[in-house]
Amino acid sequence: MKYEVIIYWSQEDQAFIAEVPELAGCAADGETYQEALQNVEMIMQEWIETAQELGRSIPQPKGRLMFV
Repeated sequence: MKYEVIIYWSQEDQAFIAEVPELAGCAADGETYQEALQNVEMIMQEWIETAQELGRSIPQPKGRLMFV
Protein backbone atom coordinates (compact mmCIF):
# COMPACT_ATOMS: atom_id res chain seq x y z
CA MET A 1 0.00 0.00 0.00
CA LYS A 2 1.27 3.45 -0.81
CA TYR A 3 -0.63 5.43 1.80
CA GLU A 4 1.24 7.45 4.40
CA VAL A 5 1.20 5.85 7.87
CA ILE A 6 1.88 7.86 11.01
CA ILE A 7 2.99 5.83 14.04
CA TYR A 8 3.31 7.24 17.54
CA TRP A 9 3.35 6.09 21.16
CA SER A 10 0.16 6.69 23.13
CA GLN A 11 0.86 7.02 26.83
CA GLU A 12 -2.88 6.81 27.52
CA ASP A 13 -3.29 3.52 25.64
CA GLN A 14 0.18 2.19 26.49
CA ALA A 15 0.50 1.15 22.85
CA PHE A 16 1.85 2.29 19.52
CA ILE A 17 -0.88 3.81 17.34
CA ALA A 18 -0.71 3.70 13.54
CA GLU A 19 -2.98 6.06 11.61
CA VAL A 20 -3.60 6.44 7.87
CA PRO A 21 -4.63 10.10 7.41
CA GLU A 22 -5.85 9.62 3.83
CA LEU A 23 -8.32 6.88 4.84
CA ALA A 24 -10.77 8.41 7.31
CA GLY A 25 -10.88 6.50 10.57
CA CYS A 26 -8.25 3.98 9.49
CA ALA A 27 -6.05 3.21 12.49
CA ALA A 28 -4.66 0.30 14.50
CA ASP A 29 -2.50 -0.26 17.54
CA GLY A 30 0.14 -2.68 18.74
CA GLU A 31 2.46 -3.42 21.61
CA THR A 32 5.45 -2.69 19.35
CA TYR A 33 6.09 -0.34 16.44
CA GLN A 34 6.26 -3.30 14.06
CA GLU A 35 3.03 -4.83 15.39
CA ALA A 36 1.18 -1.53 14.95
CA LEU A 37 2.44 -1.33 11.35
CA GLN A 38 1.42 -4.92 10.58
CA ASN A 39 -2.00 -4.36 12.12
CA VAL A 40 -2.66 -1.15 10.21
CA GLU A 41 -1.68 -2.82 6.93
CA MET A 42 -4.47 -5.38 7.52
CA ILE A 43 -6.91 -2.62 8.50
CA MET A 44 -6.05 -0.62 5.35
CA GLN A 45 -6.91 -3.64 3.20
CA GLU A 46 -10.19 -4.14 5.07
CA TRP A 47 -10.97 -0.41 4.78
CA ILE A 48 -10.51 -0.53 1.00
CA GLU A 49 -12.51 -3.77 0.61
CA THR A 50 -15.38 -2.33 2.66
CA ALA A 51 -15.37 0.89 0.65
CA GLN A 52 -15.53 -1.13 -2.58
CA GLU A 53 -18.41 -3.25 -1.28
CA LEU A 54 -20.33 -0.10 -0.30
CA GLY A 55 -19.58 1.64 -3.60
CA ARG A 56 -17.64 4.43 -1.89
CA SER A 57 -14.73 6.21 -3.49
CA ILE A 58 -11.22 5.26 -2.47
CA PRO A 59 -8.71 8.10 -2.30
CA GLN A 60 -5.63 7.81 -4.47
CA PRO A 61 -2.46 7.62 -2.35
CA LYS A 62 -0.66 10.96 -2.32
CA GLY A 63 2.46 9.71 -0.64
CA ARG A 64 4.00 12.04 1.87
CA LEU A 65 1.55 14.59 3.18
CA MET A 66 2.75 18.15 3.26
CA PHE A 67 1.89 20.28 6.27
CA VAL A 68 1.67 24.00 5.71
